[in-house]
Amino acid sequence: MSPLLFSVLWTLIKVAFALFAVGLNIAGLLGWVERKQSAVLQDRIGANRADIFGFRILGLFHPIADALKMLTKEDFVPTGVNRLFHTMAPCFSLGFACLGLAAIPYGGVVHIAGKTLSLVPIESPAGLLFVLAMLGLGLHGVMMAGWASNSNYALLGGLRGAAQMISYEICMGTILAAPAFLYGTLNLETMVEKQAGFLWGPIPRWGAFTQPLAFILFLVAGTALSKRAPFDLPEGEAEIVGYHVEYSGMKFGMFLMTDFMENIVVSGLAVAIFLGGWQIPGMALDGLSGAILMLASFIAKLLAVLFVLMQVRWTLPRFRFDQLLSLGWKNILPLALANFLVTVWGVYLWR
Repeated sequence: MSPLLFSVLWTLIKVAFALFAVGLNIAGLLGWVERKQSAVLQDRIGANRADIFGFRILGLFHPIADALKMLTKEDFVPTGVNRLFHTMAPCFSLGFACLGLAAIPYGGVVHIAGKTLSLVPIESPAGLLFVLAMLGLGLHGVMMAGWASNSNYALLGGLRGAAQMISYEICMGTILAAPAFLYGTLNLETMVEKQAGFLWGPIPRWGAFTQPLAFILFLVAGTALSKRAPFDLPEGEAEIVGYHVEYSGMKFGMFLMTDFMENIVVSGLAVAIFLGGWQIPGMALDGLSGAILMLASFIAKLLAVLFVLMQVRWTLPRFRFDQLLSLGWKNILPLALANFLVTVWGVYLWR
C-alpha cells in the first residue's frame, strides 16, 4: 500500500472513530444520563419502562426506543415553509458539530508495527480556531430553522439563539486567548504536549492549574454556547417556544443530537486545553498499549466533564435572557480580558 493511500485510509478510520465510536455512542448515552441523573437529583426512579425480552437494564434501552421513534415518526412540514432551508437547517447544525468533534485530539503520536501514527483525526496547526469556527457556523442552522419555519415563534427562538451563540462565541475566544498565549500555539495536539510533567509536587502541569479562572469561565461559556440548561433559552420548550417548534421526526432528533454533540465538543476542548488531554501524569505512552491508554484516559476525562455539566444542568434554574446576556458581556468577557492581560504580563516577566 502506498504511503498516500495509507494516510488517507488512516485519516478516514480516525474520523469514523471520532464520529461514531465517540460522538454518537456518547450522545446516545447522554440521553439516558439526562433521565437517570435528573431522577437521582429529584428522588425518583426515572426512565425504566423500555425492555427487550423483559430485561430493562436500568432504562438503557430508552435511547434505542427514542431513535426508533424519531426514525419512524412522520416528517410533518407545515404549509408555507421554505422546504429547502427547512431541510438544510438540521443538517447544517449537526454537520458542523460533527466536524468540530473530528478535530479534537484523542491521542498523540505512537509507533506501532514500524509505523508512526497520529491519533488526531483532523490534524491542523490551527486546530483550536477550526473547532471554534465549526461551533460558530452551527449558528447558521439555528437561524435558518427559525426563519424557514414561517412562524414568528420559531423566528424569535432563532434570534435568541443567534444572539446567545454570537455573544458566547466572543467570550469563548477571549477566554481561550490566555491559555493559547501561555502554550504559544493554536495546535490542540501541541497544547496537550505542553501539559506533560508536573507543575509542583504531585500537581500535574494541566491548564486547570495554570489557568484556573479560564477553566471555570470556559465551562460556563461552553455550556451557553452549546445551548444547554440553564442556558437553553433558544429551545426551552417547557416555558418558551424554540426555533425547532415546526420540526418533527428525525429532523427534530438531529437538533437534539446537535446539542449533545456540541456538548461533547466543548467537553473535549476542556480536556485537551485544561485537563492534559490524553496525558497520564508520570507515564510515557507509546505503542499499541500506549494508544489504548491514551484513548481511555481522554474518554474518561471527557465523561467526567460531561458528568459535571449534567450535574449543573439539573441543579440551576433557567436564566432569563437579559441575565444570560448580562452574564456574558458584563461578567465573563471582562474577567476573560483581565485574565489574558495577567497571563501576558506574567509570561513576559517570567521570560
